[in-house]
Amino acid sequence: MRIQVKTPEQIELMRVAGRLVGETLALVAAAVKPGVTTKELDRLAEDNIRGNGGIPSFIGVPGPITPFPATLCTSVNEEIVHCIPRDDRVLEAGDIVSIDCGAIVDGWHGDAAVTVPVGEAAPDVVKLLEVTEESLWRGLAACQVGGNLGDIGHAVQSYVSSQGPYGIVEGYGGHGIGTEMHMEPFIPNVGRRGGGLKLGPGMVFAIEPMINLGEPGTHELEDGWTVVTVDGSPSAHFEHTVAITPEGPQVLTALEGWRERIAPLL
Repeated sequence: MRIQVKTPEQIELMRVAGRLVGETLALVAAAVKPGVTTKELDRLAEDNIRGNGGIPSFIGVPGPITPFPATLCTSVNEEIVHCIPRDDRVLEAGDIVSIDCGAIVDGWHGDAAVTVPVGEAAPDVVKLLEVTEESLWRGLAACQVGGNLGDIGHAVQSYVSSQGPYGIVEGYGGHGIGTEMHMEPFIPNVGRRGGGLKLGPGMVFAIEPMINLGEPGTHELEDGWTVVTVDGSPSAHFEHTVAITPEGPQVLTALEGWRERIAPLL
């Protein structure tokens, strides 16, 4: 396994890309409302990334059938990840939409995702979003020098399992990131504390729990991209890019307040 280790200067370059991703997600999330199409959200994201000197990471990523054609993955309700934005996919009140975004600035990638309700979602769905987002922060806090890769998945898994019978998606997860979008290692959202790769300074990961309200099983649709829950239950997805440093985890795609958010978990 070859892990790309970054210098502090390179981490700062990644922070620029990460901030553009964070700003784009905030812009797109604010535009989510009933009647908006996922393609409209995608156009908004592409315009913001290109208008601020970046390049969308996802466009042209090779797939089993066709390259990915969009700036965002916009996965609605039972769609877990990798759904292609469409002009005929109209958001309705009560839906949830997972917005996954990547950008390149000066050759360095940032990657993050957020799931937001369209209007007012059902209480159990709101709780799903809260649990999934909190599990992300637990995973980010586990990105410590001297820790192990298994600590990250363990942190996600143990928190989610403590909150109820949610389905933790295992076939998809986080990854290394840097001069490429997807790099080694693969980072599952389940794990054994103390197991796997030893974590060191300069490693940068995208941590991304995907949690289902029902069963954990997944199914890939015929387009070769869209992944859905096998039982039709809603799914939530949250993600941040994080650098492992001697000073602790540095969340590169978060905007204001991330230090206060992660501090109690360290």
